[in-house]
Amino acid sequence: MRLGRRALLAAPALLATPAGAQSSWPERPISLVVPFLAGGSTDIAARILAERMAPLLGAGARIVVENRAGAGGSVGSEWVRHRSADGYTLLLASASALGTNPAALPEQTPYDPVEDFTPIALVGGGPMVLVVPMQSPYRDVRALLAAVRAAPGQMTWATSGAGGIGHLTGEYLKIRAGGLRAEHVPYRGGSAVMEALAKGEVDYSLEVLASVAPHLRDGLSRGLAVTSLKRHPLFPDVPTLDESGLPGFEVTTWNVLVAPRGLPPQLAETLAAAVRRVLADSVATARLAQAGVDPAEPGTPAATRAFLMAEREKFTGIVRAAGLRLGR
Repeated sequence: MRLGRRALLAAPALLATPAGAQSSWPERPISLVVPFLAGGSTDIAARILAERMAPLLGAGARIVVENRAGAGGSVGSEWVRHRSADGYTLLLASASALGTNPAALPEQTPYDPVEDFTPIALVGGGPMVLVVPMQSPYRDVRALLAAVRAAPGQMTWATSGAGGIGHLTGEYLKIRAGGLRAEHVPYRGGSAVMEALAKGEVDYSLEVLASVAPHLRDGLSRGLAVTSLKRHPLFPDVPTLDESGLPGFEVTTWNVLVAPRGLPPQLAETLAAAVRRVLADSVATARLAQAGVDPAEPGTPAATRAFLMAEREKFTGIVRAAGLRLGR
């Protein structure tokens, strides 16, 4: 996924009440569901969107953020799936909620990430970071992978949960590096992973940039590589996995705005146009970047659907290649 900010000025007419839609929409507050606890990068991004999008939808329009956490985003996503497709309930989903969970935990994820929702807009995302404790002897990716290869099954790697984006990225790394073996240690959240790394309890991890960044700045952990195809501007000295001997390696986390299945196309486009306007606002995009969400390039509902389909296939392929049998 290519992320970045590109100026786009959507004509005001795009945000006018769409033909065929209820003329007074929105006549009551819109609920923007975040399927995680408050305070994380998805929650912060949702609050920025709610604040900036509401005035674009009409005088007096309100968007209220609602946190419905659980099961790596699946609880809130499933709740939204059963709401009316009337434009009053939206979901800011993550790569875990609509990507890795359906692929790795199908029995615990009772929805299709594409067919059971109406895609609206890709909001942003960012790379994972391959990170080791600061006291680790491994200074680059090649040294770490060589050590894992030399001691099959003996080294440990942490993630913020089985079946999540970090887990599948780590499995993909092992596959791409030639079928390596290491012990996966799931923790309950990114902060717990980073604490374990700082204490030297595990050998390495793949975590989202938003969780890793404070530790890299404070010298508590060492970043060996990012999982995007380009280096990240916050840490330009950290190379990519593509540069580090794994050509073409790319896995990113992301946030995408969706609605229940059946949202009228006119409403989907109106909401997508509002997102495009927000992503063209330098103040809003700066705040998103601070939260660890690199703003996406402007898109459409159709492009968002194609993106979700591609991500579903990618993560399903990783699960198949790794032979994961989670929750079965």
